[in-house]
Amino acid sequence: MTHPLLEIRTLSKAFGGVQAVAGVDLTVAAGERVALIGPNGAGKTTCFNMIGGQLPPDAGSIRFDGREIAGLSPPAVWRRGISRTFQVAAAFGSMTAREAVQVALCHTGSGKGNPLAALATRHRGAADGLLRRVGLLERADQPCGTLAYGDVKRVEVAMSLANRPRLLLLDEPAAGLADADRYEIIDLVAGLAGEQGIGVLFTEHDMDVVFAFADRVLVLAEGRVVAAGPPDAVAADPVARELYLDPSPDGAGAAGGDAC
Repeated sequence: MTHPLLEIRTLSKAFGGVQAVAGVDLTVAAGERVALIGPNGAGKTTCFNMIGGQLPPDAGSIRFDGREIAGLSPPAVWRRGISRTFQVAAAFGSMTAREAVQVALCHTGSGKGNPLAALATRHRGAADGLLRRVGLLERADQPCGTLAYGDVKRVEVAMSLANRPRLLLLDEPAAGLADADRYEIIDLVAGLAGEQGIGVLFTEHDMDVVFAFADRVLVLAEGRVVAAGPPDAVAADPVARELYLDPSPDGAGAAGGDAC
């Protein structure tokens, strides 16, 4: 019997008297694209932070490839084969696109010593290969601070591929992008998932992106999964529609950022 690539059971986290995540269960299979959506404060980012090692869970299990990873540090999670991008893409503005990817490659464990030393020669070929895959090789020598925001997102994706991940955690990959750019980024990640069997767990407030990209959707509200299934089924789910998918006058519907 095969196990899911990522398997989360009864995951919980509280901050003082606020229960941010309350017994979440979810799975992601190799090559599967799963969306975790919900209103502001639903607990999406907290879930990501526990999976990525930024926060320890209070309770529950996070198993990756059959092994428990709950409580591991972010570098340890990265070395296991999980990469993450963040809602606001960021890269060292003074570094070129190539140098940013080279730094990521230096942290895979394949290099020794100071990752910033002699950067011009370390992992250059591998960095160029990753930039080619995200369509940015022609801008490899351009400082990240001068790139368009959509291209910075591409650099971030290239950096996230440096450890040859089996699972990508994408925190609002389309945020801040124009329509053309957001679908290019999504198509890029979808292609990688299909070609290499990379599992993808992502959050996103753009429902057009969610329903075009996801194989399965989970709706989170007040730290709990309230609906789950294929996109069409979730789109028709009355609880999902009431809590998130149908816009409401007070702005509680599908828009805005996520504090926790």
